[in-house]
Amino acid sequence: MSLAIFILAHKNADQVARLFHAVYRPGYVVVLHFDPRADARLHALGRTLAKSFPNVTVLRSRTILWGGYEMAAVQMEAMAIALKENAEWHHFINLTGQDFPIKPVGHFENGEVCLLMLKHLAKHGSFNRVEYQTEYRAHFGPGGAFVGYVDSPTRLTLRTLLLLEPADFPAASGADDDQHPALAALPALVATHAGTLEELLAKVEDVVHITNNNAQAVTAAQCSAAVLFEVLGGTPIAQALANALPLAGSTLKPLLEEALAIPTLDSVGVARRFGMACHVVEGLPIVFHIAQHASDYRVAVESNIRAGGDNCGRSIMLGAIVAAHKAKQENVGCPIPLPWLARYGKFMAAADACALL
Repeated sequence: MSLAIFILAHKNADQVARLFHAVYRPGYVVVLHFDPRADARLHALGRTLAKSFPNVTVLRSRTILWGGYEMAAVQMEAMAIALKENAEWHHFINLTGQDFPIKPVGHFENGEVCLLMLKHLAKHGSFNRVEYQTEYRAHFGPGGAFVGYVDSPTRLTLRTLLLLEPADFPAASGADDDQHPALAALPALVATHAGTLEELLAKVEDVVHITNNNAQAVTAAQCSAAVLFEVLGGTPIAQALANALPLAGSTLKPLLEEALAIPTLDSVGVARRFGMACHVVEGLPIVFHIAQHASDYRVAVESNIRAGGDNCGRSIMLGAIVAAHKAKQENVGCPIPLPWLARYGKFMAAADACALL
């Protein structure tokens, strides 16, 4: 998911800074405009934010008359800049410097699916399709606990599930869609799997079809799951990435081979080459490239953020693969920086689920 956010401000640098940090997320595009009559602290804040965060642009200052055409003109300019930065955003949010969200910004759906699968496996001991579909519907559907953006595949999946009794849920309840949420449930599924790779691949297909009834999504998920499966089994990451290529299919395999052939880490250049959108054929080459070259988890995540686009969608499998590699090959007890873990709002829920496995 990606949003474009426009903030039009003329005073109160501290308030604008608070607003920015409340709404900004990696993958969002943020455009700022500050009135030319605003004090120097506000303009200095804009320069700092643009320098410190990806996809942040400060427009040339112009005098804005409240209710005048200039307000519409600067908003259209902001939209044009946002489209130039990243054309994959879904909504344009127009804010003033005096606005502030009264509720926390919604969670990313990919992370919610990852946690939902973890909690499902902790509760049932193994994957149960109908139970998982029931839990998925309850979590993301009307009245559910999820607060945030619901993407098109999820809406279409819910449209199927909401009208049926659990006994009537089809195995392939998902949308014909190849976006990254197709991979979001995989880390917990792979990590808890005790059988063969062939058994895992069949299970992955069943899971993906719940939300993404799409052949390319299944292929990408099976390829990704195979990498994580091998890394957790002790295979070095470069070898695991290469071993998974035969599972990638005729469309994805040459793209992954090209990405793996790039000799040094260049996430921005690779994203420009393969694309930054939500589709797995664009995102998985970036994941493979970063996973092959990143020296640690922090470098992997930060490189993915700098690549732009749907970095949230790519992060689920990238983070799992790199963390597993560091834990297995370098005996790193906690590859994820502790300050990052501390900021995860649902850390206790995830920890409790892990304790039950």
